Amino acid sequence: MRWLLLCHALCLSLLKASAHTVELNNMFGQIQSPGYPDSYPSDSEVTWNITVPEGFRIKLYFMHFNLESSYLCEYDYVKVETEEQVLATFCGQETTDTEQTPGQEVVFSPGSFMSITFRSDFSNEERFTGFDAHYMAVDVDECTEREDEELSCDHYCHNYIGGYYCSCRFGYLLHTDNRTCRVECSDNLFTQRTGVITSPDFPNPYPKSSECFYTIELEEGFMVSLQFEDIFDIEDHPEVSCPYDYIKIKAGPKVLGPFCGERAPEPINTQSHSVQILFRSDNSGENRGWRLSYRATGNECPEPEPPVHGKIEPLQTTYSFKDQVLISCDTGYKVLKDNVEMDTFQIECLKDGTWSNRIPTCKIADCGAPAELKHGLITFSTRNNLTTYKSEIQYSCQQPYYKMLHNITGIYTCSAQGVWMNEVLGRSQPTCLPVCGVPKFSQKLMARIFNGRPAQKGTTPWIAMLSYPNEQPFCGGSLLVSSWIVTAAHCLHQSLDPDYPVLHDSDRLRPSDFKIITGKHWRHWSDGNEQHLRAKHLFLHPLYDPNTFENDVALVQLLESPVLSDFVMPICLPEGLPPPERGDMVIVSGWGKQFLQRFPETLMEIEIPVVNHRTRLEAYAPLKRKVTRDMICAGEKEGGRDACAGDSGGPMVTLDKERGQWYLVGTVSWGKDCGKKDHYGVYSYIYPNKDWIQRVTRMRN
Repeated sequence: MRWLLLCHALCLSLLKASAHTVELNNMFGQIQSPGYPDSYPSDSEVTWNITVPEGFRIKLYFMHFNLESSYLCEYDYVKVETEEQVLATFCGQETTDTEQTPGQEVVFSPGSFMSITFRSDFSNEERFTGFDAHYMAVDVDECTEREDEELSCDHYCHNYIGGYYCSCRFGYLLHTDNRTCRVECSDNLFTQRTGVITSPDFPNPYPKSSECFYTIELEEGFMVSLQFEDIFDIEDHPEVSCPYDYIKIKAGPKVLGPFCGERAPEPINTQSHSVQILFRSDNSGENRGWRLSYRATGNECPEPEPPVHGKIEPLQTTYSFKDQVLISCDTGYKVLKDNVEMDTFQIECLKDGTWSNRIPTCKIADCGAPAELKHGLITFSTRNNLTTYKSEIQYSCQQPYYKMLHNITGIYTCSAQGVWMNEVLGRSQPTCLPVCGVPKFSQKLMARIFNGRPAQKGTTPWIAMLSYPNEQPFCGGSLLVSSWIVTAAHCLHQSLDPDYPVLHDSDRLRPSDFKIITGKHWRHWSDGNEQHLRAKHLFLHPLYDPNTFENDVALVQLLESPVLSDFVMPICLPEGLPPPERGDMVIVSGWGKQFLQRFPETLMEIEIPVVNHRTRLEAYAPLKRKVTRDMICAGEKEGGRDACAGDSGGPMVTLDKERGQWYLVGTVSWGKDCGKKDHYGVYSYIYPNKDWIQRVTRMRN
């Protein structure tokens, strides 16, 4: 017995002496049983402690394994463990029901430490070669393998070799713990009278580790009411009041809350125009948060009464502080406030419960007295000559001497905007134009100027006499529209030679050098139908040649317009009419010389045919006088009827039978003698000069 005890003590001493530990800190390595590849010794114990950096774990696998078989590995074994748990125990040569070999199995440590222990007992009945193992450090994917939820990323996890880091969604900030995502929500200011406030990301879970401040700041005089909606979910504790997350409300000196849990607070009337809301969350939890609506109310104002013929908007049952009302009037009426008319007027409810202004009245739109129409009349549709909304007036022109431009009805209605409106012209005023070329007295033709008979009084109401201040007439002209005379350019010179004048620019007459007489019939005598007028401006055709009489046409702008009558009427210009052809009859009027070079006592007129261009060229070729395209000739081959000295500038007219109007064809210009055989009168042709005439008269009106 003593021998056995001594032997056991000796064996324990030897075993303890052969056991040792190996510390390994490399990222990879090889571990072999003692004596490998020879058989391992009995009574051996070796421990390999492997440590790799944080963020890595250890992968272990065996290339060779040959240990003594035993029930439940009670003799020889290899044990793989960490500081807290045994990962695997291997023994034998093949896996059975009571023992396990590693085979192709790979063992992973959960962390950065692994301990491997080889143990052999006191005897080996056979030769066993042990094991050959390899280890290496492998990266830990913390994003997918981390078991500790409290250390996981709040939003996004990013793995890298040896570690990981967290990031947040747009709008969030990473907390100082480097894993929690919070929001910056401290500057939320609400100044509208109504609004909605929610926790961040509502109805999704609100962020952790955040403090949110919301301020409702309205004008003094308002009172803010808060209403939480049905969804209310703030992390709570069953025993302690709101230790984690909560909402607090400060209104003036009062502090309400904290509030948390799943039951929403009752509606809150803060009795204040300034409210601060604090919402706080800690670093855990997945609660949905809250949503509230607020509304500001103030002192009520009495319901405003709309004015007669007016309305107020918006229509409400009650009006309170800052509510605004717009007063407008029915169509055809204007808002009248302090004697000022306007389209609308706005009043506002004040904090003391009164309106900012009294309700204005509605006044019917008044277009005022219609503008006078030159040469026209105004007729009212009502007895009292009303000018208010929907009243009507009618403009008409003085008949029979004027007609309305565009032939409109002339009816104007007072519009809702307070202006007279016409369905064609809008708010523009109509225009009365002189009637042209329609004399009251009909023509008696076939008289002669040279040895002709007197014209009937009033048959040529457009003719004008150009006379010096000493009452000496020197030319004729034709009244155009209401304030222009068309005449021959050579008439507006002081030096006149009927045979062959040589005219100089310095010889031009001035407007004050002569006068114009309309309604004239007697050459020297006057009657009550005459009107003596003054010239304002003189315009000679820019291409007028005093040597050849080309473009021998001029315009005299009158200082004042004559009064149209049965004996004063303008002549028409040719509009849309074909030029006269050979043989067409024209009438020429004037006070020029007659037989024996005497002047007639009254206005004379003749009817003569137009001759073609070739005939007039042949007539004046022997005289070496140029007859150009801006000239027109008329007369008879045998002579006898012709214009003469003193007739210059007078009218050559013809009748448009379809319209019943006389229009101007030419003005008396020049000729050889008066009424001689084969010598025709030459007239300045209006057709090629019509554009210049119209341009000057329109530009200067």
